[in-house]
Amino acid sequence: MIKVIGIIGGSGVYELTNKAEACTEKTVKTDYGDVKVSILDICSKKVAFIPRHASGHSIPPHKINYRANIDALKNIGVTKIVATNSVGSMNEEMPPGSFVIPDDFLDFSQNRVKTFYEDKVVHIDVTEPYCQGLRDVLAKSGDVILGGTYVCTEGPRFETPAEIRMFKMLGGDLVGMTGLPEVTLAREREICYNSICIVSNFASGISQDELTIDEVFEIVAEKEADLLELIYNFIKNVDDGMDCSCNHALDGAEV
Repeated sequence: MIKVIGIIGGSGVYELTNKAEACTEKTVKTDYGDVKVSILDICSKKVAFIPRHASGHSIPPHKINYRANIDALKNIGVTKIVATNSVGSMNEEMPPGSFVIPDDFLDFSQNRVKTFYEDKVVHIDVTEPYCQGLRDVLAKSGDVILGGTYVCTEGPRFETPAEIRMFKMLGGDLVGMTGLPEVTLAREREICYNSICIVSNFASGISQDELTIDEVFEIVAEKEADLLELIYNFIKNVDDGMDCSCNHALDGAEV
């Protein structure tokens, strides 16, 4: 099977197809639903692109079919995934406009199906939940901040100042609504996964301004050229055939 690089685009990230050398659309069937995937030729590599919120930003965070998206990418041969996630910052060293590559998470999402394994016992290791190999490639592909703890909330509302104070006390740096269970589902499917977190604002209580979705889209639009360059450089630099411990995550995990 041809090795394929997967890109999952978050809020406002829909333009990846513009610079592709070739682009075809296909519907991939999974046990969890059908998924529309764009198959692109970029830098002489095969790239599968999924806009997480669908066209027109029509699917809210808590309604995304995370299992179908990850399974569709697995079914077409994806071995490496980089996702983009718009986030608020709780860390003044990660200001709006920054690109942060997280290395840990806290999961406060509530009503999402978080595993492919509901009929048997599988315990995957998440000592390093985000692929270190992909982090190294991203580090040399653009101006990024390495490391940070991503806090995932259920949404679709923004967080309260009290919640942000709690998350900071627990060690959180960034807060968003879409990072989980995406990262752990990718691990269950033995796919390398990492995220480019685009900081759109300081979180509630840190910023004195009212939070709106408009500022998320504004920052993404402002940083679009830099983000696309980072993604294209990543595609160019990554070894799509590189073996990694992520690709063997089920070894010793099944009871």
